[in-house]
Amino acid sequence: MSAVSLRSEIAYKRPESVLVVVYTISGQTLLLKRNRPVFWQSITGSLKWPDESAPDAAYRELEEETGIKALSGWQNWQHTYTFPILPEYRYRYAPGVSDNQEHLFSLELAETCQPVLSDAEHSSGLWLPIEDAIAKVWSWSNRDALERVAAALNSD
Repeated sequence: MSAVSLRSEIAYKRPESVLVVVYTISGQTLLLKRNRPVFWQSITGSLKWPDESAPDAAYRELEEETGIKALSGWQNWQHTYTFPILPEYRYRYAPGVSDNQEHLFSLELAETCQPVLSDAEHSSGLWLPIEDAIAKVWSWSNRDALERVAAALNSD
């Protein structure tokens, strides 16, 4: 990749992100309330240019959004969601980019903990039963991710 094309890509948001479901062995899951637009979600975030890997982005986003640092308990589901970028956010992406690819990860913790939130992104955090979280989240991909984690928990 040339320096010119790299600079041009860095000016735009990378259309690739992670979704991290944080949950406990007992089935509590952590949701964060976004400031703008306002909705509840698991941990999410875009991969950084030029070559951040999805696992590295998952670890980084977890720490940035919650203050949680965890080396064990991770699962890479090897599953991606593709969804259209809402028209009001397409200006953040290079011309012609209309879809985002989201990689699913989860983190199992022994017990709940108090997240340290980034005030710029989130107004509150909440631990609740995974079934209640499924009903509370805004996006279909987040609902599906929580359902996958719940099914895995229930099969153990």
